[in-house]
Amino acid sequence: MISPASIKNINTYIKEKIGFIQPETVGVILGSGLGDAVTRMDEASTVSYSDIPGFPCSTVKGHSGKIIYGKLKGKPVMVFSGRFHLYEGYSPAQACIPVRVMGDLGISRIIITNAAGALNPQFDAGDLMLVTDHINFTGQSPLTGENYEEWGLRFPDMSRVYSRRLIETAIKCSLQEGVRLERGVYIQVPGPQLETPAETRMLKNMGADAVGMSTVIEAIAATHMGIETMAVACLTNKNLPDCMEKTTHEQVIEQAQKSSDALSRLILAVISSI
Repeated sequence: MISPASIKNINTYIKEKIGFIQPETVGVILGSGLGDAVTRMDEASTVSYSDIPGFPCSTVKGHSGKIIYGKLKGKPVMVFSGRFHLYEGYSPAQACIPVRVMGDLGISRIIITNAAGALNPQFDAGDLMLVTDHINFTGQSPLTGENYEEWGLRFPDMSRVYSRRLIETAIKCSLQEGVRLERGVYIQVPGPQLETPAETRMLKNMGADAVGMSTVIEAIAATHMGIETMAVACLTNKNLPDCMEKTTHEQVIEQAQKSSDALSRLILAVISSI
């Protein structure tokens, strides 16, 4: 069971290995094959997920499964390189453990990244999309079950999940860095199967610009804890329902790695600016 007590036990171990967590630390959750440069920090300490008592392990290719704590551009940053998905068999509460860990450590700003399929025909594979809103199409919530008041309200407001301040900062940084940055609505599906043409058409008609299998439930947990949140999707393929092409997970990771440099430059610029 995921509770404040279980998260504090996890953090006791993390702090023993890493030491003092500075209150101005920025948290980052990296998706498949993304943001390699973000993990190359100064004064870095690393903890493997598998060594942390009570912590899940990443089982998906492209997720290294470790916490890196150090400095980027002189700013303290905690990176979770690898995440946990519903399709791996994890519950929504388990999938949000990194968010709960960061919230309990006093981290008040996080950047979430993911690899996603483009639904908007004006977007291209290789583009980055700043998430301005989301649709939870998983049928599940990390808030199901007992509510812990120390984490947040029973019925948290979701009208502004993604920080307007961080969105404006990201847009300015993308212009400064020469990084193409689309904006749109992200929809999370359970997975792990990719979408059929009919499903793709439905998701687009629902108002989504990109689709993936993570991020939304993490953003819900972050909002529940009052954490300022920004999310960026790396568009690894283009979902056009009338001319769908076959896509593999290996192709998704390959495209994500090609876009990793642009994503890293954007994240570093945002961290430097906040």
